[in-house]
Amino acid sequence: MGRLFGTDGVRGVYGRELTDELAFGLGRAAVTVLSRYEGHRPVLVIGRDTRASGEPLERALSEGIRAAGADVILAGVQPTPAIAFLTTELEAGAGVVISASHNPAEDNGIKFFGPFGYKLSDELEDEIEQELGAEPPAGRRGEIEPLDGAIHRYLEHLAAAAEARLDGMRIVVDCANGAACTDAPEILRMLGAEVFPIFDAPDGTNINAGCGALHPEVVADAVRTAGADVGIAHDGDADRALFADAHGNVIDGDQVLAACAIALKAEGRLPGNTVVSTVMANLGFRKAMRAAGIDVVETKVGDRYVLEEMLSLGAVLGGEQSGHIIFAEHATTGDGLLTAVKFLSIAARTGGTVAELAGAMQRFPQVLRNVPVAHKERLEDAAEVWDAVRAAESELGASGRVLVRPSGTEALVRVMVEAESEEDASRHARAIADRVAAALD
Repeated sequence: MGRLFGTDGVRGVYGRELTDELAFGLGRAAVTVLSRYEGHRPVLVIGRDTRASGEPLERALSEGIRAAGADVILAGVQPTPAIAFLTTELEAGAGVVISASHNPAEDNGIKFFGPFGYKLSDELEDEIEQELGAEPPAGRRGEIEPLDGAIHRYLEHLAAAAEARLDGMRIVVDCANGAACTDAPEILRMLGAEVFPIFDAPDGTNINAGCGALHPEVVADAVRTAGADVGIAHDGDADRALFADAHGNVIDGDQVLAACAIALKAEGRLPGNTVVSTVMANLGFRKAMRAAGIDVVETKVGDRYVLEEMLSLGAVLGGEQSGHIIFAEHATTGDGLLTAVKFLSIAARTGGTVAELAGAMQRFPQVLRNVPVAHKERLEDAAEVWDAVRAAESELGASGRVLVRPSGTEALVRVMVEAESEEDASRHARAIADRVAAALD
């Protein structure tokens, strides 16, 4: 049996891999483990996205926390980064988010933040997993209270991070029928924008369904239809943001990260002239940073790993192509709403358009294939896969790149190929993906 915690907490289909019993155990075990290390009061803040399974998991998780003697503050439906912020703002011992982010509605997940708003280390997650089989301690039973008004502090925190107001900017925001439905339009209106929300009517089953950050072409089409200046696409828990310019061109996380890095460097606000990214970053991102005199430090995929490297370097900016961007002066995790505020307000302050900002980086054609597999753990020893990778790398040389890795959250192997032409990238990606499917079935 593999490790319970993946790249971003515990995930699975509700009622199968992720049950109410497991949620209860995780709540109880987390309190037990964190109490060994932290001196903060035994209170955990819980937030969730809009999935139908969120409420029963919230009840089970709360009961597990209470059984271990800690109190619960229920924040209701909130973006993941809002819970990270509120954990520190309320001086709680930990925060918990019930969400499977960009995954379909039948999935759900549970992820933890420590008392300072950072995701837990792999070591602490392993301790929680080891504690799952223990009996709840006897003693005080915790209390539950609803959150009252503190979420407005999160919106004020976002507004304070803006580089300029957004007066007159016409913005389409795709809320993915998820946790961003209330907060995303509200913060943009607070900054003076005219906002056109779409996919902002969650019903428990439509989160991420044909919308949001996995389908940025949807908001791109809406921008053209509305004659808007820009579009924003969030995912189900709103920790990421992708964009579309006024012409309907999609702007990914690499382009946002490049634009923000260049803007901060120009003002002497990029310590060490360094930005942190991941192995998935486009070759065009590396070229743009090199041309701007900015060093790029790479990590494995996952905003938690980006953040760990940022903290070790004292960097203030890092992120992922998927739209997880971390502004360390303002947040402890990827925050899609904060990313929208920073990127759009930089455009407003400089008097440019988002298309002009994104134009600082030219993307290499990149093809990503997600290959469903039965045994992703066998990838490392699949010689036929790596033979295909070496053949592609030899042919591409310095003008391309290949990356093959198992997903940290799903039963997939991700095959990514960059090349000077879409045709070459597609050809090599298809050949490698076929080898992966045959070897790991």
